[in-house]
Amino acid sequence: MCGIVGYAGPRPLKGVLMGGLRRLEYRGYDSAGIAIERDGELQLVKVTGKIQELENRIAGMDLSGSVGIAHTRWATHGEPNDLNAHPHTGCDDRLALVHNGIIENYHALRTLLLERDHRFTTETDTEVLAHLIEEHLENGKDRTLEDAVRLALQEVDGTFGLVVIDQHHPGKLVVARRGSPLVIGVGENENFVGSDASAFAEYTRDIIYLKDDEIATITSSDYSVRTLQDEARDPVVEEITWELDQIEKGGFDHFMLKEIHEQPQTVEDSMRGRVFPDQCEVKLGGLEDVHDILASAERIIFTACGTSWHACLVARRLFEDFVRIPVEVEYASEFRYSRPVFTPGTVLIAVSQSGETADTLAALRLAKDEGISVFGVVNVVGSTIARETDAGVYLHAGPEIGVASTKAFTSQVTVLSQIALLMGRLKGTLSKKRCEGILHEITRLPEKIRTILNQTDSIIEIASVFSKVNNALYLGRGYNFPVALEGALKLKEISYIHAEGYPAAEMKHGPIALIDDDMPVVVLAPGDQVYQKVISNIEEIRARKGRILVVATEGNETIRELATWVIHIPKTLDCFYPLLAVIPLQLLSYYVAVARDCNVDQPRNLAKSVTVE
Repeated sequence: MCGIVGYAGPRPLKGVLMGGLRRLEYRGYDSAGIAIERDGELQLVKVTGKIQELENRIAGMDLSGSVGIAHTRWATHGEPNDLNAHPHTGCDDRLALVHNGIIENYHALRTLLLERDHRFTTETDTEVLAHLIEEHLENGKDRTLEDAVRLALQEVDGTFGLVVIDQHHPGKLVVARRGSPLVIGVGENENFVGSDASAFAEYTRDIIYLKDDEIATITSSDYSVRTLQDEARDPVVEEITWELDQIEKGGFDHFMLKEIHEQPQTVEDSMRGRVFPDQCEVKLGGLEDVHDILASAERIIFTACGTSWHACLVARRLFEDFVRIPVEVEYASEFRYSRPVFTPGTVLIAVSQSGETADTLAALRLAKDEGISVFGVVNVVGSTIARETDAGVYLHAGPEIGVASTKAFTSQVTVLSQIALLMGRLKGTLSKKRCEGILHEITRLPEKIRTILNQTDSIIEIASVFSKVNNALYLGRGYNFPVALEGALKLKEISYIHAEGYPAAEMKHGPIALIDDDMPVVVLAPGDQVYQKVISNIEEIRARKGRILVVATEGNETIRELATWVIHIPKTLDCFYPLLAVIPLQLLSYYVAVARDCNVDQPRNLAKSVTVE
């Protein structure tokens, strides 16, 4: 979950490394540090807090050199402080390393190293790696840094994205990966490494995705990749598929607001070249070779975490409606420990924005080990889930920098809708006439989202009230119950207001006890098949003097008689209301967080890419 950047080349190291860290700060921001090797000596600076604190500390310092590494941390072992910040060193400070992941057997390794007179100064699991590599260097005459890293990692259980520099091996970065992403940037007389390509995208568009259990040696003029078993690899150089301006704020105050407003375009991009209403056809290139598997599937299991899990809950209803087979939605973090039963004809679909989510990866690997067909729906091209699944579909939403996911959710629901439509046609469970109507409507959604984004002023007024409360309840039924969950999650994530999403009919089985005139209730009540049922639930809230924000369909003015506030969304098919209803909830949470002076893009205790369990 941490951000790593490394560089070997002629550019000023401080500028490259700090620029890379700023691009990666969404991955963690508890503390930060930098280490540079120059003329056989190491310079190391690390501080608690955000990257700006590190920039303030090193201002005016001469940090020139031949290679360098930097790190921004999301704490796992040890509280955020100057001591626990990366990079870490061993006893004699000859090497420095940065690490993303968790060393699961660090207690045993630490005990062993203490018996060998190593001295530890931090609470982190990462420091074990520094001492372990140091030990292998000292115990092997003329041993290379690569060999020492390889031998050390063979003793390690857990995950790592690791970059090491050593003053006795000048001009060199040694990089290794297992379960935590690392990307090599290939330049002309310079090379880079980062947790993702945004760290160095302004310098090169040529990249290599390091695979699990691979180790790379990087200098300014060359790079090589081998396995941890010392077998040579011939890495594939790929090209970055997005533009640099996609990771800039583009005039918006926050990345989250920019990404909310990008959704008309990103939803459209997720359908581009895939949806053909007049031919009643959905073409998904990543699934073309598995049409036979989709056509014969008898059961679908979705596995995901967080916002992606909510997208899968929407997809469950889509698939059961269009495809008419059983569908389950599993938290990836629970799935691998639940002894799941895989029956013949089961297909597992793993959904993740980053494509690196550790729990989701573990779940899909379990399914693959059982011989189950595993497909992926991810945003990041070349990510681990994209590589390890049998087939899949990219979102094409572009980089999502805001920690609280917005455009990824709507793109996921749009792509999953397309897969459901494809399967429905392959299985013959979805008529051509109905499919045509659905496809024509899905192409109208981007413009309908634009109309919702024009209601910002009224949402800001509502947010000023919500910003002063301590609790909120979100209610929805049918397709919109997952949207209630997602709306509550957004409010929790970025404003730190306690919020819960509930099926509207379940309110009277407990949560209704919480309702009073201090706690607002958000009710999703578009004009769908359960509208009248939701109206009954609204009446129950009114009877308890609750304050109600209703998201209703355009033209429904009578709802104002029952609600404290109303936000209107355009009319659409029942199955697509989640794509419209979620937009005002995203805006509401954003403006509540702004009113509370919260750090919208970097909410406390969170990070964007969850690469540890």
